[in-house]
Amino acid sequence: MSNVVKIGLLGVGKMGQNHLRNLAMLKQVEIGFIYDFDKDLCEQLSTQYNVPVSENLEKDLQTIDGVVIVTPTFTHADYIKQVSKYVKNIFVEKPLTDTLESSIEIVKLAKENNLNIQVGFIERYNSAVVALEKVIRNSSHIINIDFSRTNKVSSRITDVDVVIDLMIHDLDLALHINGKPKKIEAHGYINDNMIEYARAIITHENGSFSNVVASRITEKRIRHISATCDDMYIDCNLLSKEVFVNKQTIEQYLENVSISSKEETIDVRPQEGLLLELVDFVKLCNGESVNVPNEDDGLLAMEVANEIQKQIMEAK
Repeated sequence: MSNVVKIGLLGVGKMGQNHLRNLAMLKQVEIGFIYDFDKDLCEQLSTQYNVPVSENLEKDLQTIDGVVIVTPTFTHADYIKQVSKYVKNIFVEKPLTDTLESSIEIVKLAKENNLNIQVGFIERYNSAVVALEKVIRNSSHIINIDFSRTNKVSSRITDVDVVIDLMIHDLDLALHINGKPKKIEAHGYINDNMIEYARAIITHENGSFSNVVASRITEKRIRHISATCDDMYIDCNLLSKEVFVNKQTIEQYLENVSISSKEETIDVRPQEGLLLELVDFVKLCNGESVNVPNEDDGLLAMEVANEIQKQIMEAK
């Protein structure tokens, strides 16, 4: 049986509160403290969840087994450095950091100090993605995967562009499924020196392609993946949690042969991805062997994101 793990939470904004809610649901977790510059909000959440507020972060970091960092992206690197002095197990929301340079620095820090870093690529835990992966693994060859992600509301985020804000999720999935990139081609739309629409075609070392689109200017919320394999086509809606598989079937009518496509619906059970990834983080804190997105995955996604940003900005 797993030991009780004491976890500190840095950042209690909207996403941080989602983490707090899920951490509070886990019986094997003791929330050691919450920490945020917004002291009034901290006190409110402290009362609601009956958890302490950190008044001395350096001191409190020495009392816990793991830290969950849900602060603004540009602060990730500094908080990881601060936390790593006292805590080995670190969960950081995506992306790993806000720049390629700082991501490289954090990966080096993790190797030198034997840190366990889990990056919050939550879409790996999306039940529809899990179902999609199982189907894809049964295909003999993946030709292309299309990823589309749009969210007009996300335009309120001004510290990072659409590549880091939205596309990074699908870059991680593309790399996770198809492996390392061989070639990247990117185009985009820039507004006020910020990339708001991006499209990238990634040619992977395994010969497959990933076509990734992200937008903060599209007036519709879309989370969609479609995969073309040599023996099937898979359609996946991440919002409705629906996965459809189309395969060719051969039906004979007298002397003639008619080829038609048969659609199968995959049963996707609803589950909260955030809860599942935090369960994995608890296992990580307990020293269990668990396959989670780590600092190397975070760095690879940032390397691809950086190249996409570079190509788009240079073409303006």
